Amino acid sequence: MPSRANCGRGACVKTRVSLVQQGVWTNSHASMPLAMGYLKACADADARINARMDVTIHNYAGDVGSNRMARELFQDGFPDILCFSVLGWNHRAFGALAETFKQLNPRGWVIFGGNHVAHQAERVFRLFPQVDVVVNGEGEPVFPELLHAYLDGGTPQELHGVRGISFRETGGALVTTEERPRIEDLDSLPSPILSGAIPLTGARGEFPYGYALLETNRGCPYKCSFCYWGGATGQKMRSFSRERLRAELELLGRHRAPALVLCDSNFGMLPADEDFLDDLLAVRARYGYPRSLETSWAKNKSAGFFRIMAKLREAGMQNSFILALQTMDEATLSRMRRRNMRLNEWEDLVGWLTEREMNVYLELIWGAPGETVQTFLAGYDRAARHTPFVAVHQLMVLPNTGYHDKREQYGLVTVRGEQDDFEYVLAHDTMTMADNERMGRFLCWNRVLARGRLLHGVWTALRELAGIPQSQVVLGFADWVQTAQDQEVARLREAAAGARGDLVDAAVWPLLTQEVLRAWWQAAVRPLLPAHALSTVEEVFRFDLLCQPIRCGPEGDPAEDLPVVRRYGRDWFLRAGQSFGWDVPALVAALRRGERGEPEPCTTDFYYPTGFGADPQHFYRMDAYRGLTEGQLAQRFHAVTG
Repeated sequence: MPSRANCGRGACVKTRVSLVQQGVWTNSHASMPLAMGYLKACADADARINARMDVTIHNYAGDVGSNRMARELFQDGFPDILCFSVLGWNHRAFGALAETFKQLNPRGWVIFGGNHVAHQAERVFRLFPQVDVVVNGEGEPVFPELLHAYLDGGTPQELHGVRGISFRETGGALVTTEERPRIEDLDSLPSPILSGAIPLTGARGEFPYGYALLETNRGCPYKCSFCYWGGATGQKMRSFSRERLRAELELLGRHRAPALVLCDSNFGMLPADEDFLDDLLAVRARYGYPRSLETSWAKNKSAGFFRIMAKLREAGMQNSFILALQTMDEATLSRMRRRNMRLNEWEDLVGWLTEREMNVYLELIWGAPGETVQTFLAGYDRAARHTPFVAVHQLMVLPNTGYHDKREQYGLVTVRGEQDDFEYVLAHDTMTMADNERMGRFLCWNRVLARGRLLHGVWTALRELAGIPQSQVVLGFADWVQTAQDQEVARLREAAAGARGDLVDAAVWPLLTQEVLRAWWQAAVRPLLPAHALSTVEEVFRFDLLCQPIRCGPEGDPAEDLPVVRRYGRDWFLRAGQSFGWDVPALVAALRRGERGEPEPCTTDFYYPTGFGADPQHFYRMDAYRGLTEGQLAQRFHAVTG
């Protein structure tokens, strides 16, 4: 294979450049390769590079191992330049691929870029001596300069003229060049969507990704100790133009992108965000896509934010709102550098969103310096009083963050992940390893039972009618799993033991059957219920179990023999004629308002989306497969179509 493009009188043999990107962890679907799309778009827009180089994106799902990636990358020869978008979950795999590449092409270049390696060249070169260059900031202006250096006959040991990188000179000395200023005019970057750098059509003519990724701006004005956000924390936010974003939305809508995920730090903060939403809704009205919007919402809520949420609700656009509280303890907030971030009236905000039937999640971090088990659980239960769907993440120390720089001050004890390169916090000056061990089990079962919505309304009933806080229920489940002697529970315990708490191994979900839940309820919850609340709370628990998805096997066969009916243009399993002493959804809604209501006997049918369980990823989107009553079904589709 040639090491330089050969463009003499004969056919031009182009230099091969491979851009490698991989989705998060065990996700079985390849995500849209936005980061590498920007690099390819910049290369394609450069006449010299485009004429002499063949730049190709290789995009992999999160569950693809390094062995398979190596075979696919190198089976038809090997590139001259191999570039990786490196994050904590693919750091080790990409290091292994760099080693394989250098065996095949010792003179080839290996370039690492991405949040996990920026400004970490000393460690990267020590762990992976096959890496030649580390990019320390935004890659779009750096990448073409590196390609030109290659075409000019340079070597990766003499890149002193390229700003924003680290490399090693011939003698091994580490060189970090002058920092490159951040891109002010984002429209100067060619669009990876409009340019065609990212394929928008798969082999069967469909949109090839589970969701579309899009940036409307870059930067974040905050400096949270746990966050790096692409090196743009504590900086002015820079926006793409409305015209460019509208054109990208049009193309995504035309290609029927099912969901839109924004890579923004604080959507809803800028006045332009409302314009973007207006354009998104106009595109959706024309094409029917994208159907949903996910993003990191603004921490402080303006009048524009409430208008955005109202418009989403009015349009019936499926979305969820995540309010990133992280902690409610003042000492922890101070160390986290979030005391100046007003999470204004978050309790009223959750109520406002819940009344409008929008999915609301609150987000907390376990293990932050300053936090104790007691302060954390108090904050968790305060959050759960307003919505039971509380996402709890285990603290990881990321490179270039405040926690990373103050690890000795806080007494941080960490361990690197077995399958990734993140540093997980085991202990610090306010948390022992024993605390962390028990709370790790809490995170696991909170992720399944509450955050994953395996149970739905019973949290409210237990709290309001029986006085049992949500943290007590989750911890009780964790303790029951640890001690129960039943064989099915033992299998569940074994599967959960290897899971990282806030992710949960896919093997856990199928084992958490209704039979297991009923056994837990009888052994650990029912004895706690006061007599006056027993029948009502158990009615809500039975309703929750009936709402759980109908599981299907690998061949698509349902676990239960239920008829399939056609409603609103799709197939549903039907469970008919279920009787209750209460209108349970109305009861739960009343309890959330601080009211009690009266028993109202009713009979209803349940409708379940077909196809749940054939793909393990379905368990992470369980709420989309929950059973709906006749009234809930009509209400949902009226919101979408009416």
